[in-house]
Order: sequence, then C-alpha cells, then structure tokens
Amino acid sequence: MKMEKPVVEGGFPLRKEFLQFGSPEMGKEEIDSVIETLKSGWLTTGPKALEFEKNFAEFTGAKHAIGVNSCTSALLLSIIASGTKQGEEIITTPFTFAATANMIVRSNAKPIFADIDRESFNISPGEIEKKCGEKTKAIIPVHYAGLPCDMQEIKKIASEKNLAVIEDAAHATGSEYKGKRIGSESDFACFSFYPTKNLPMPEGGAVTTNSEEKAKKLSVLRMHGMDRNAWDRNTAKGFKFYGIVEAGFKANMSDVQAAIGLVQLKKMDEINSKREEIAMIYEKELKETDGIILQKRKSDRKQAWHFYPILLELEKLRIGRNEFIAALHAENIGATLNYNALHLEPYYKKAFGFKGGEFPNAEFVSAREISLPVYPRMKKEDAIDACSAVRKLLEYYRK
Repeated sequence: MKMEKPVVEGGFPLRKEFLQFGSPEMGKEEIDSVIETLKSGWLTTGPKALEFEKNFAEFTGAKHAIGVNSCTSALLLSIIASGTKQGEEIITTPFTFAATANMIVRSNAKPIFADIDRESFNISPGEIEKKCGEKTKAIIPVHYAGLPCDMQEIKKIASEKNLAVIEDAAHATGSEYKGKRIGSESDFACFSFYPTKNLPMPEGGAVTTNSEEKAKKLSVLRMHGMDRNAWDRNTAKGFKFYGIVEAGFKANMSDVQAAIGLVQLKKMDEINSKREEIAMIYEKELKETDGIILQKRKSDRKQAWHFYPILLELEKLRIGRNEFIAALHAENIGATLNYNALHLEPYYKKAFGFKGGEFPNAEFVSAREISLPVYPRMKKEDAIDACSAVRKLLEYYRK
C-alpha cells in the first residue's frame, strides 16, 4: 500500500532531534585506554586481550573466555570445536540474525529450524524436541533481545540426546538465568561486542566455555591453527616457532579492541541498569496500549536489554509494519526491526526449500515486530517521546 503521511501536531514531528536506535557511550577512560595501548607498540592480540579474556570469564562466571573479532566468528569456531561434521544437523530458531544460521551453513552442517514461543519470541523446547534426529549434533538457542531462553528444558534435551549447546548470546551480555549469568554453564556461549551492543567495541566477540580442552581448541582455531600466538612468541619467555595444528581462521581480538572492552566491562552493571531503566519506562507507558503486544518475561531470569521489542496488532491497523517504522522515523524516532524470519529469506528458500507456513509463530512475530531503542545515553524523556509517537501513530492508523 502507498504510505499515508504521518499525522503531526502543527505540521512538525513530536521531537526536534532524531533519536538514534543505538549509540555507544565512550568517554575519557576509553580514550586513555586506547592511547595507552597505541603507545605500548603492541596492537594485535597481546596483554590487553588476555586481560579482557580473564575479566570477561570472571564477569560471566565461566572458567574460560576466548576473545575473537565478532560474534559471527564465535559461532563458527564454536560449531567446529563442538565436533560437528559435514552433513550433520544443528537446530536453531528462524527468528534470529542471519549470522546464526549462516555459520551453520559455512561449517558444512545443515540448519534445522524449530519454531519459537509466541510470547517470549525465543525458540520453543517442545519444537526443538520434535526436530531432533539421528544427524542432530547441536542446538543453538538465541536469547532474543537479551531475554534468556528456557535453558533448563533445552539442556535436558541436549543431555538426553548427547547434543552440544552453543548459546547465541549476542544480545545477552549480563543476562541471567535462575541466578547465573548467561555464558557460565553451556558448552559454548557466543557474545557480540558490536558498537550498539551492551558491551560495545569497534567490533569484537567472545566465546565462553568451562572446558579447558575446548578453550584451547578455540584459541588455536581463531589464529590460523597456530599453537602459539604472536605474544607468546615474542616476549621474554623466549622465542619458539609455532606449529600449524588445525586448519584455522583469522578471527582474533586485538589489544586495541580489548582496551575499550576492559573499560566498558567495568561499567557493565551500570550500563545494564541504565538500559533496564529505559526498558521499564517502555513497559509502564505501553503495557495497556491497545494495538501492540509486549514480549512476555519470566521471573526466574534477568534481561540485559539490547532493545525493546513490540509487536503490532496489524489486524487493527491500516498500515503495515515497515510503513509504521517509516512513520516513526518521520516522528524522529529511530526504530528498526529484528528480524525477518530466516526461512523466508531468498537464500534459505532456494537452498533448503523453505516456504511460508512452516513456522507460524516465527512468521507471526517477524511480520509484526518493531525494535525501540535502548541505550545508556538515552534520557527518560527520549523513551517517553518514543512511546508517545507509537501511541500517536496507532491512533492515526487505527481501522
């Protein structure tokens, strides 16, 4: 349909300035930390990266953390380290960013989608169980918008069927499940430090694990398969040449990235507290709003809010989801969507024969989801403006 012009009071949007979807908060400490690293003469993986790994492991409660250049790399390396072989299957959600399923494909395994729960927007354990077969090797649950999945039920299935659990925790740095931080218990947990994420770097990621064997394999895989990294080879410990023990990748975290991450990590509890304050304003302002559905949370888990998702009740509106987002932008609210259901994307339809109707809950949520901004630099007034714009447009476009 042709989009109607959004109604605006007096011919102007509710806000004068555009509210960005995400904006990292970087200050003097981060700048000083980077300058110190630049002056040290050591920019690639070295003492800062090693310190970050130690501190991030402590933060999550895991025994080991391996720093990498992105969560995408974290997923790929974890799949390989899990022992998944060509042609084996990995179960995940169709309602996720493409990287989750893409890395299954690029590891030469086959992605098997299991539908989501329509209330939490997370993968359904019951649907996972239906999809398990002789070739199933692992499960990748995705903690959507930072809300932890039903990990107790997922791990029970994995234990009974001898499957690896690789958590996609890209949204969940600081999230907790039954009193324990995400990343502390599964075979692997993969984190993202993209600039809009809860722990922002220019780019970056990490894998946590409690297995020393898996941690060593991940360390080797991220650096061309070398059994000794550059820092180990060029310190006072004495020179020793490396050996290639795996067909690895170039996926290491640099000291420049880690210099920022170390400072941000010290602020994580404060950062997540600020994010929760914004999310709770949305919750209070929108919970009784006719025309939208909110993500249902559970009392036994703590959500590290990456963004605040709402679903439009399209049946009540004269406008589609994408047009509604465009209207929000016209009101200077930088909303977006996360995500289009993967099984309906051209590549996955062509490569695996997926079609509409296979995962009705994922399709329902995907067609209606709008992500509202949540980040530490936001003010209470910003969140209230976003809520006002949502209510205003719902009223204007109501059938």
